Amino acid sequence: MEMLAKKIEEKQVLDKEAQLTPRRIVGELDKYIIGQKKAKRSVAIALRNRWRRQQLSPELKEEVAPKNIIMIGPTGVGKTEIARRLARLTNSPFVKVEASKYTEVGYVGRDVESMVRDLMEVSKNMVREERALEVNEMAKANAEERILDLLLPPPPSAKRETANSSTAPTLIPEHDEGGQRHYQETREKFRKYLREGKLNERSVELEVEQRILPMIEVVSNTGLEDLDINIKDMLGSIMPQKKKMRKVKVSEALTILTHEEAQKLIDMDKAIKEAINRVEQSGIIFIDEIDKVAGRESGHGPDVSREGVQRDLLPIVEGSTVSTKYGAVRTDHILFIAAGAFHVSKPSDLIPELQGRFPIRVELDSLGKEEFIRILTEPQNALIKQYVELLKTEGVDINFTEDSIAEIAALAALVNDRMENIGARRLHTIMERLLDDISFNAPDGQERKFAIDAKYVKERLQDVVKDEDLSRYIL
Repeated sequence: MEMLAKKIEEKQVLDKEAQLTPRRIVGELDKYIIGQKKAKRSVAIALRNRWRRQQLSPELKEEVAPKNIIMIGPTGVGKTEIARRLARLTNSPFVKVEASKYTEVGYVGRDVESMVRDLMEVSKNMVREERALEVNEMAKANAEERILDLLLPPPPSAKRETANSSTAPTLIPEHDEGGQRHYQETREKFRKYLREGKLNERSVELEVEQRILPMIEVVSNTGLEDLDINIKDMLGSIMPQKKKMRKVKVSEALTILTHEEAQKLIDMDKAIKEAINRVEQSGIIFIDEIDKVAGRESGHGPDVSREGVQRDLLPIVEGSTVSTKYGAVRTDHILFIAAGAFHVSKPSDLIPELQGRFPIRVELDSLGKEEFIRILTEPQNALIKQYVELLKTEGVDINFTEDSIAEIAALAALVNDRMENIGARRLHTIMERLLDDISFNAPDGQERKFAIDAKYVKERLQDVVKDEDLSRYIL
């Protein structure tokens, strides 16, 4: 039965992924990311190849390597967002790491294998949340019974018996049937009041676990990333768990007990197996700032070797087995997406072995005025929409005219040209300065409606336009 359930679940996942054609994936990414058609096409094809691989025979399936991607482009053009949205689209475990945070074996710094451990942690949490939703109704029912026990303790003449975890506890009368009947009637009344929310403000005392652990600090070095966690886990199982009483309202107690009951109902062994499978088959690791370790060795001094970091990354990207506290995880079919500005170095500066593991290279375009106008207005999470809705929470209505949006976009492009080009992130700094007074006075100001036009934008930001030292105003 267990094998059958697993096959059904895998088939449902594959059916869902089968509907995600490259064209549809690009369409979904278009809802949040403006432009960058080449990058979207590349990641869409890479994602579709995963589904295609699943359709192959078991022997051939193992031979097909993922088509890893290097994205080349300045900051703020959507590299990270493309990878993150791709992972959300397929509900894949996803982590973003920075290549510059890793150091060569032998130096104090993060071990490259920690990226796989982080991905495994993300996957485990995803699966646990999904399993908790599946058993939520049963957990709520069990939590309700526990709340009723606290509000109306069973009489001494009754003993509680639970047939199995899927049924609510039942009272077995020993004598005094009339008393038991009255108790059950009262209990059902309390259940009705509880479901209607009439008991939410009542307080009850809960016994919760309190785990006290000694403070442990470990200087991280190669292979010791999870040592502090593992020691805590080990000591936590050895040391007795202390209980403490907490007085909380019924509404809060219901939440706490529902969570406790859900954790009891989840089979964590199965959940961890599923989490490992997800990491191995659909995990995505986004390695940012890959250009920072792309330079070859100059041979001067004992500096941390950038080429050494690449050589440490190589086995992970090529496919190896990484030990985690949940078990061994293979990286053969994890999709790696690397990104970097490559202002100083270029992709060909990477060691040849690593270049070979990133067969797809795609260059992202710089953003100008036209793209900024679209970013401000078109996506589902457009910046203008965000600010309008944020200020609505204070009862303030702001309306942006078309010419004001064009002016904001033009100013952002101008500042990017004069200073460091930080792409679409410049829009955030421009918008914050533009709406500074409105945001500050929103809670207690008299004016509730604002029409923002091009004239207002110029007035608010004229100092920025006139002054060449723009860093004084917009970082």
